[in-house]
Amino acid sequence: MAPILDKQNPELSHAVRELQIAAKVNDAAIWGAVAQRLGRARHQTNPVNVGHLNRLVRGEEVVVVPGKLLADGSISKPITVAAFQCSPAARSKIQAAGGVVLTIHELIKSKPDGAGVRIFG
Repeated sequence: MAPILDKQNPELSHAVRELQIAAKVNDAAIWGAVAQRLGRARHQTNPVNVGHLNRLVRGEEVVVVPGKLLADGSISKPITVAAFQCSPAARSKIQAAGGVVLTIHELIKSKPDGAGVRIFG
């Protein structure tokens, strides 16, 4: 399990801790990997744009973005995306394409074992 974080954002610290617990309780390594990526320094992460998702994700796929989801580009596939932060424009683009935007907490509740979830970013 990752060490305790000294982050200024209490929401981020809570999300990382929840992911670590989910990884241990559900024996799902994917949640531990997402927690580790969320715990990285900001300069070590890249935001993900919906245009990237459109190019690299198949339709009906479930994706978790450990960071920010931004609205650059367009999307034409109905996908389910969970992100730590999501811009309002990105949310509306994904929903307009028939997709669903969740929080990471909601994704853990719906898929506790992490089966079929892909990390992107």
